[in-house]
Amino acid sequence: MTKKRVNELDEFFGVRAPRLGVVTGGSLSRGLDVKLDPETDIERLAVGRYVVVHGRDRRYFSMITDIGLGNTNPQIASTPPDMSNPFLADVYTGSTAFGMMHIAPMLTIGEGGVGPVRTIPPHFQDVLEATEQDINDVFGDEDETHFNIGAPLELENTQINVDLKRLTERSVGVFGKSGTGKSFLTRILLAGVIARRAAVTLIFDMHNDYGWEVFTEDGSKVKGLRQLFPSRVAIFTLDEESSRRRNATYDFVVQLAYNDIEPEDLAALRQTMDLSDTMLDAAYTLRRIWGRGWIQQLLTAEPEVIEDLLDTTTINGPSLTALIRRLERFKRFGFLVPQTKDDSVQAILNYLDNGMSIVLEFGRYGNALEAYILVANYLTRRIRQRYVERVEASYGDERQLPPQLMITIEEAHKFLDPQIARQTIFGTIARELRKYRVTLLVVDQRPSAIDEEVMSQIGTRVTALLDNERDINAVLMGISGAQGLREVLSRLDTRQQAIVLGHAVPMPVVIRTRSYDEAFYAAMGAALEGKKLRRAARKGSRALYGEDEFEGFD
Repeated sequence: MTKKRVNELDEFFGVRAPRLGVVTGGSLSRGLDVKLDPETDIERLAVGRYVVVHGRDRRYFSMITDIGLGNTNPQIASTPPDMSNPFLADVYTGSTAFGMMHIAPMLTIGEGGVGPVRTIPPHFQDVLEATEQDINDVFGDEDETHFNIGAPLELENTQINVDLKRLTERSVGVFGKSGTGKSFLTRILLAGVIARRAAVTLIFDMHNDYGWEVFTEDGSKVKGLRQLFPSRVAIFTLDEESSRRRNATYDFVVQLAYNDIEPEDLAALRQTMDLSDTMLDAAYTLRRIWGRGWIQQLLTAEPEVIEDLLDTTTINGPSLTALIRRLERFKRFGFLVPQTKDDSVQAILNYLDNGMSIVLEFGRYGNALEAYILVANYLTRRIRQRYVERVEASYGDERQLPPQLMITIEEAHKFLDPQIARQTIFGTIARELRKYRVTLLVVDQRPSAIDEEVMSQIGTRVTALLDNERDINAVLMGISGAQGLREVLSRLDTRQQAIVLGHAVPMPVVIRTRSYDEAFYAAMGAALEGKKLRRAARKGSRALYGEDEFEGFD
């Protein structure tokens, strides 16, 4: 390349960073090989970091996927030189023995802007460290639709911004082994969605991690979404006593009526409660014969009633007995009552229609997986059905169109296991994409246990450290350049690092996530004064009851 041409590129792209090496080989499918310059300190490089290849007419924005050592004489490996001799060290380093790295081109940057990689640079093109300008050219600036979730490694003054519109268009997955900070990652994403009003959210908060303040592993407290967004987030609770004990300001107590539970609500509990097909068949038969009160009638039935039932139906006796034992567990759940005072589903829809996101706290019931699955499946089935009706009605009247909704579930593989994913509402939602304006945010430490078809429909994947090969394969399924990303993913730090890939970002990116601290609270515009909290309570009350004087719960 002529000096004049280099100067022209520098003038257009900006002054370049120091050179790391030159391209010496590779292909479009497997990536590029780079020979490092003698002056390049190989110990400063790491997989997951970004470099830029300056081609003749464009830049190739690339990720380091592997680092190695090379030599021009294989004999040097068996008879290494005396590197304590400064002269020999200078002679061998960088010429006979040198560093290598393998890079995967992700995007091209040219005069026409950012585009996909469809070609490769020629031999011996310069490879440089990525600069802040390079990052900004690819990921853009933070604005009303783009939200800062962290910074690339070694470039802490640069932001990685996700496109929230694209994030909420399809389902999202947050994955990582236990202890890698999945809850913090999820909280940051949800804060962005709420702050930018990209969607309303319904969060099934299994361990009370999202609504009100929560203790971290080091004993410090962090604020929940209700404290960050008092006028945009409401707290619903299954366990009023737990919420009061934690001084969590809640807006509604959720109860479910035995009479409203249908056999379809039990299908998601197939594995958790060890329900067989014959037990579920019995449940459908009982619902058809006894109607809405079938569960209570079954649990209080006298022996002669059971005998008559077995004589007059095709229900299997041992299966019926086993079903009764399983349903006896429901008696432990205080949120299950014979008859509810308020319609919890309608209350949730009222809040969502008013632009308020909801955190449903489970309190002590979060430790009972069957309670979590039952409630999440029960509410989601009915909310999704209302959404279907309203979206279809909106074809003739746009005023019927409901707000975009993102439903957050933890322990997602319990809902999306291959054996039950096709029968649960969550599997249906994932496959529908955004057809009825409902998507999922699934949080899980075992992505390999999620149905492959569902995983293929998860548009954006935010993944912390995984060390199980099957889990890594599941996350990278269908991703271009998965082989190089596999090495990157397995070498993330255990905390505050993640790889983001898919629909909401232009290319896979390794980030150090934003700290969830006072600076983050300030950036979200958190206003925690009592007056604003009371205004939020009144707004929620109007959404539910249509009256101004109700001040909400203490």
